[in-house]
Amino acid sequence: MADIATSPSARRNRTSRRSGGAPTIADVAREARCSPMTVSRVINGEGNVREETRAQVLDAIAKLNYAPNRAARSLAGGEQLRIALMFDNPSASYLSEFLMGALEEASRADIHLVVQNCETLAQAKPLMRHLAEGGITGFILPPPLCDDQSVLDLVSEVDAVAIAVGPGKASGSHAAVLIDDFQAALDMTRHIIGLGHERIGFIIGNPEQVASGRRLGGYKAALEEAGIPVRDELIVQGRFTYRSGMQGAENLIAVEPRPTAIFASNDDMAAATVAVAHRRHLDVPNDITVCGFDDTAMASTIWPELTTIRQPIREMTAWAVSAAVRIVKARRAGERASPEQKLLPFTLVRRESDSAPTLAAGGPRIRQL
Repeated sequence: MADIATSPSARRNRTSRRSGGAPTIADVAREARCSPMTVSRVINGEGNVREETRAQVLDAIAKLNYAPNRAARSLAGGEQLRIALMFDNPSASYLSEFLMGALEEASRADIHLVVQNCETLAQAKPLMRHLAEGGITGFILPPPLCDDQSVLDLVSEVDAVAIAVGPGKASGSHAAVLIDDFQAALDMTRHIIGLGHERIGFIIGNPEQVASGRRLGGYKAALEEAGIPVRDELIVQGRFTYRSGMQGAENLIAVEPRPTAIFASNDDMAAATVAVAHRRHLDVPNDITVCGFDDTAMASTIWPELTTIRQPIREMTAWAVSAAVRIVKARRAGERASPEQKLLPFTLVRRESDSAPTLAAGGPRIRQL
């Protein structure tokens, strides 16, 4: 089936809508059947373009009577790089750290950072294609976007650079920065077991994100390592949202005997678990231990403050922007830039939400008056 963006009927329709206006670099790219980035390379006289493709671009420029100007050159990357940061994350705390790291590095690198929200994977692809046509040369992709192979394939199709931030596993064809989610969850579960807990509930993250499965795997591995049975009733599905954490916590606390600890796959769901415990008149951590993941601002602004895994989110996105700039510049210089896979360290941060179990067989703790 013909691609809508390059089919003759689509080109005629788009040209008719722009009748009377000056042709753009995106028009040239469509006519030459290549990416805007390739057109910019030809315009700027760069050598890393096949002669056949260069000829097609020059023919398209002549046919459309396209005259590149200073603004167009800037958008195409001749002066200031344009990088797009795509996001779809329901956690405001995570998103705040994610954006701050990217914005700080973009300012240092003097690049134009375009921040684009896309609520679904279906929305992401046309948005990314549109951004590439407008001169975007690199994409910063958090999960679940970076976990979707069709999104990564689209980046390659438009001849742009993709940097995955926090994927469950790195792709060999694109640069990525991540932590070891499996090991982090393994370490946290070992910590909880070390406090004396055996009935440990777990709230899984978004099923569309590979990291969610990795964290679940670490939790299960720690239980098996300690000879503790993995109980299905102590594992519930969440979506990394506060609301899903509330529902997950309600379901876990209703189990008989109830868990003495709950490990949630992110801080939002852990904070929701603390709220549910308080509503059920359970003391955290004396009646129930609660631990999270990420160490966002949420972890240290609720009471009690959360024991959690610190994922260096700000550092990860800063590295991603820096890597995108390096790779795009190398490609423009005709150099081959291999996609780097950067593994950053995580930290288990212990605060006030965990303690040794004080329940007997899951029953209510008897308080001395």
